[in-house]
Amino acid sequence: QVQLVESGGGLVQAGGSLRLSCAASGRTFSNYIMGWFRQAPGKEREFVAAINRSGSNTYYADVGEGRFTISRDNAKNTVYLQMNSLKPEDTAVYGCAARKNYGWGLTALDYDYWGQGTQVTVSS
Repeated sequence: QVQLVESGGGLVQAGGSLRLSCAASGRTFSNYIMGWFRQAPGKEREFVAAINRSGSNTYYADVGEGRFTISRDNAKNTVYLQMNSLKPEDTAVYGCAARKNYGWGLTALDYDYWGQGTQVTVSS
C-alpha cells in the first residue's frame, strides 16, 4: 500500500502560480511512476503529467505542456506539480497517483493508488 497526501492548492488569480505537493508513505516511493490528474465539476478526470521512477523523464498532456512542470524528490518521497500562467479553466481538484507497472500511465485506470486531492481555483 502507498498512502498519498496532496497539499498546496488554493485560490489564485489568472496568470499566477501554484506548486502542488504530494507526499507518499508506505512502500518504496521510487518504485512507482507518479502522475497528476485533475477533475473539474461535471467533467471526467483528466491526465495532466507523469514522471518516471528516477525523475529523469516526464510526460505531459497538452493542457500542461509549457506551463506545468512535474518533478519528484525520492529522498523526500514527494512529487510536485509546478503550475505557472494559470487560467480559469485550470480550476479543478488536482490529485496525485502512483503506478507500479512499467510504461506511462495516461488514464486513471493505469494507476494503483490515489490521494484525496487538493482544490485549485483560478479567478479571472
